Order: sequence, then C-alpha cells, then structure tokens
Amino acid sequence: MQIPGKIRLGLLTLLGALSAVCSQALAGVRIEGQVQAGGGPISNSTVTLWSASAGEPKQLAEAKTGSDGQFQLGTDATPGTDTILYLVAKGGVATINKGSGDNPAIVLLTVLGNRPPAKVVINEMTTVASVWTHAQFLDGTAITGHPLGLRIAAGNVPNFVDLATGGWGEAIQGPLNSGQTPTMANFATLADVISGCVVQVQAAACNSLFAASTSPTGTVPTDTLAAAESVARYPWYQPNRLYDLLGQFYQVSTVNHMLTVPYMPYLNWAPSAWVLPLKFDGGGYRAGGKAMFDSEGNLWVGDNFTIGWQGQDSLWQGHATKFAPNGKPLSPITTGFTGGGMEGGTFGAAVDANDNAWFTNYGSKAIAVFDKNGKPLTPPEGITFNGQLGLIQGIIVTPSGDVWVLGVEKNQLIHFPKGDLTKGRIVCEGDKEEPCKSFRAPFHLGIDQQDRIWVSNSGVEHVTRFPASDPSKVENFKTGINNSGLGIDSQGNVWVTNRFGTGLLGMAHLIDMGVRLKLEGVTAASDYLTTIMSKQKGGAFGGSVTLLRPDGTQFPGSPFKGGGLPGPWAAAVDGNDNVWISNFAMPSSPIVQLCGARTENCPPGFKTGDQISPPGGYAGGGLQMLTDIAVDPAGNVWAMNNWQNIDSCIGTPPEAISTRCGGQGVVIFYGMAKPVRAPQIGPARQP
Repeated sequence: MQIPGKIRLGLLTLLGALSAVCSQALAGVRIEGQVQAGGGPISNSTVTLWSASAGEPKQLAEAKTGSDGQFQLGTDATPGTDTILYLVAKGGVATINKGSGDNPAIVLLTVLGNRPPAKVVINEMTTVASVWTHAQFLDGTAITGHPLGLRIAAGNVPNFVDLATGGWGEAIQGPLNSGQTPTMANFATLADVISGCVVQVQAAACNSLFAASTSPTGTVPTDTLAAAESVARYPWYQPNRLYDLLGQFYQVSTVNHMLTVPYMPYLNWAPSAWVLPLKFDGGGYRAGGKAMFDSEGNLWVGDNFTIGWQGQDSLWQGHATKFAPNGKPLSPITTGFTGGGMEGGTFGAAVDANDNAWFTNYGSKAIAVFDKNGKPLTPPEGITFNGQLGLIQGIIVTPSGDVWVLGVEKNQLIHFPKGDLTKGRIVCEGDKEEPCKSFRAPFHLGIDQQDRIWVSNSGVEHVTRFPASDPSKVENFKTGINNSGLGIDSQGNVWVTNRFGTGLLGMAHLIDMGVRLKLEGVTAASDYLTTIMSKQKGGAFGGSVTLLRPDGTQFPGSPFKGGGLPGPWAAAVDGNDNVWISNFAMPSSPIVQLCGARTENCPPGFKTGDQISPPGGYAGGGLQMLTDIAVDPAGNVWAMNNWQNIDSCIGTPPEAISTRCGGQGVVIFYGMAKPVRAPQIGPARQP
C-alpha cells in the first residue's frame, strides 16, 4: 500500500519528534568538569554525582580526576522534577602545592540544580555557595529535603558563583552587593581559609581549620565540607577564630603588600558573624511593608511608595511587588503590579490557599487582591465599603479560609467569610462594641491553634484576643508599649514587638505621639514615631519583645531586651520555633534571632528570649530601616527595607535626596532558619 505524501511527511515528523524525545531520555545527564583548589587543579580526586530529594540521596555516577583535575561522568537516569543534582569531590592532590600528596580532608561541593550545565567546576567558592544556601538540608555529604526547599536552595547558588567557571555569580558581583556590602569579602575570606586546608599551605592547616570551625556543641569537623557546614550553622559563634587563620595561612606580598590569597577581596577585620546576605531590588519595590510567600516560594510585598516619587507619610502611592525565590523581580520594573485599589501598601499582606495576594492600603484606604499572575481581582477602587474604611493595616487568612482585616485609624475589624470578596463586612468600629472597644490603633494580628485571634495595639499596652467564632468575647493581656509585629509559635505562644519598649520613657513617647495625632493628624504622629525609633539604641532604653503563653500570662523574663533590639518592628517564627525580629531604627538596622520556647532547638546554654545573633544583631547585606521579616521554605530570612534616609522622609528635604525616603530592596540571609511552609496560614509550620 502506498502512503500519501502528506501523511508520510506527518508520520516522519512524528517519528522524528519521538526519536528526539527518546534520545534525550536515554542521554540522561552528561557532565564535564574540573576540580580546583587555590586556582589550580586537584588530581586523583573522586567525584560523585548525587540526586537529592525528600528521601536518601542516590549516587548516580562516579569518576576520578586526571592530572589536570578534569573529569567526565554521566548517567542514563533522568532526574525527576522533584530532585536536584549535586557533585562531591573527595581527596586528591592539589597540584598548586607540589609534593603535598593526597589530602583525605578534601571534600568539596557543587550543587547543580535540576538541569546542570554541560561543564562545571568544583572548588572552594562553589562549596561556600552550596553550603550556605543548603545549610538547612545538609548533613555531611547528604542533601535531603522537601522538593520546594531544595529547588529554592539550588536556585540561589548561581547568585554567588558561576557553576561553569567557579568564579563570581551575577548577584554577588552586581552593583547592589559588590561594593555596597561586606558579603563579597566575607565569601572570599571563607573560600581562602578553606583553601588553606585543601592546598595544605601549612602542615597543620587542616587541623587549624577544624579547630576554628568547631561548633558550640563541641563537634570537631574532619574535612573541609564539614568545617563549612559548621560555620554556616553557627555563623555567630566566635567568628574571629576563622578570620585569624587568614593571617596565619597567607603571607603579605612584597610586591603589592596584600595577602597572597587565592580569592579576593578579603576582610580587613573579623566579621560579627559569617553571614552571606544578598540584596535584590526591582519589580516596583520601594519601602516594602508586610511580606508573604506563596505556594511556590515567591515573595509578595506591598510598597508604601512608587519608584521615582518624593514619597513621605503624607503621600502613600506604592503598589505590589513580587520576587522569585532567587530574588529576581517578577512584577513590572518601575510600577509593580497596579490596579484593584492598590495604592500605598502597608504592614498588611496575606496569601490565601489559591495563591491570591491580599493587601491593605493607606493611600486608597482600600483592600486590594491580585491573582498569582498579578491580575487585580478587586475593582479599580478596591474594596472600601463605600468609603467607610479608614487607614488599614493588618490582614490574615485563617486555616478555615476566612480573611480578617484591621483598621488602624478608625479601630475597625473587617471579616470576609471563606475569603469571599462579595461577603465582606465591617464587624465593628470605634468604641461601640467589642472587640473594637478594646482596640487602640490595632496594627497586626494572628490566629492560634485554638482558632483565637490575637491583635497587637500600637496605641495601648495590651494585645486583644477573641475567638474567631465570637469576636465579642474579648480578653486583653499586658505587653510593652507601641505594639506592632506579632508571631505565634507551634505551641500557641505569642511573640509581640514593642517599638517603644517598656517603662516611663516609652510611655512618654506614646503620650507625645497621641497628642500629635489628636492635634496635628496621622502624618505628624507617624513622623514622630519614626523619628523616635530612628534614635533608639538597643538595651534598657530601646525596644523590647513580649512573650505571652497561650493563656495570656507572660513568660518568665519577658519582655526581652538587648543590644539587637533598638526598634523591633516585626516578629517571624521559624520551623524550629525560634524567633526572628526586624528593626526600624538606625540607617543600617539589624535583624535578630532569639531563642524560642522550645530550647532544645537552641544552641547549648541558651534559654528562651536569649539573643542567639551577635550583640548588635546580624548586619550587612545593605540593610536599611526595616519593617517585615519572613522565613521562606528553604530557611532563608528575608528583610524588607522600608526607609533609607530619614532626612528625606520628613518635612521638605534637600532636593538631591528628596526621592530617597523609601527603602531600597529586600535582603536575603541564606540558610539561617528552619524552613517554614508557604503560604503561611495560621502559626508557622515546617514544610
């Protein structure tokens, strides 16, 4: 039988396509690469290709490097979509140090992601990048974790290193990070001291590295990967030990008077902690408020202002920004996502089970909702209840699907049963009925495991609690002064940030702010708040954090104060129930890690409320004056820069800095916290 030409051509096309698909499947993974140390090859090193997922990692292939450090390996297995691939190089001879012999302490790592490049490098820099991004998933050479977390972690490795060359990645050497923060120098210094052991710059170099990276639990590393993991897990622990190795391992050049290190720039002084934060901007971000993650790990944040505007508290016109898990902006570059009443985002953002993003707004006095692609689901003016809403702040989605909103200006409570935009109502307002009678400038809210809603009040020394089923049944519990952030842990304990701390000075500030609100209006009160906070220092006269048990009684030692709490704004609970605090204070405000209620998840010797981070908190990364802080499904901690130059934010600023009020960019601290499920609906839970 003769097949007609058109049909024959179609069959040939189909067969060709099937052949291509089959050949791709059969091809599996083929990788060429080189193992390096100190810029030179490592010969006779054993390179293993692994597949990581939620279960035990699987070995896929193995090869030995030649005298030039080169290797080739492959597998016919095609990695599943829920896996990532990584390479481990063990042992070998660093040829840059001739005669050094085989070094069994060499263990280097390169995480490749789901689709590896054809050519890769394994060296000290890829090891640092892979360890810090995967700190929550690494145990020796084994990487294990939930698919989203692994995907996020692997996707951030290229921000630090170029996998094909082993050199600098795009983000770390970009203009936001390279010359603006100490991250590049921190990173290179870590690579230098690891290289000292790999190359064996001294006979006892590896022993020195292992001693300097011994954990607070007393665990002594036995190889370079274990040393890097120890430092990444406890970056705050005696950081000078590792820094001191720089001067021990390397001599000063007589030519350029710099240390003869393989990687530059190196640090001139010991850091306060071995953290590697990176800053990202774009997507319309300017003065971000509250931030939440969706089910894919993307971050949504409402912006106070819009890029290019001379933004101040008297003019809120910002939109919505969306960042990918690797920090890349996904919303329009200048405006962000617009429409639906989005005008002047606040400390109110929530993501529901359908990945719709809800925002409260100051400029429009409206609620705006976007779908996962940034399309407005609310009318152009937003939801205003016919203009009845005042300035609004906190918003949450509950496990039952309900949405609750707070009106800070009119002491309002708004409820959307099951998140239905057509069925929203103002539950109460002002002093007419509870729970609004107990509100005084309500700011943020959360729901506990008993379906009770807790509300922080920025105008009084208490939080308000009521059952979601009957908001009229109100209880109030004493806190510090000028509450803002609120986070609930897995046991139902409630962490509350007190921006004015406790005591007479804080109360005097609160009274002064209230007088300005009554006589001069919201803008004057807001300017007073931010001015006072910008001058606060950590300690007795700074801010504080209150911890309430589920029954509302204060935890022993609460409220907690410390050098890292000058102006605490937000509280985020991680998957281990440890607590992360942002600060709105000095121009480079720190973030702080506190030991939570489950002290078994804290380092040895720490009790609930103790500051795990350095005395002044974690710094660097381009931090400015912060509002929110959030933990993603990979354990990365995101901080929202809200203000950058207070002189631009109040009164009539000098023309040259008149657009620099709004904070620039978000800062990501990698692998610092136990991961949290996203979207977070209710108390924080592990993925």
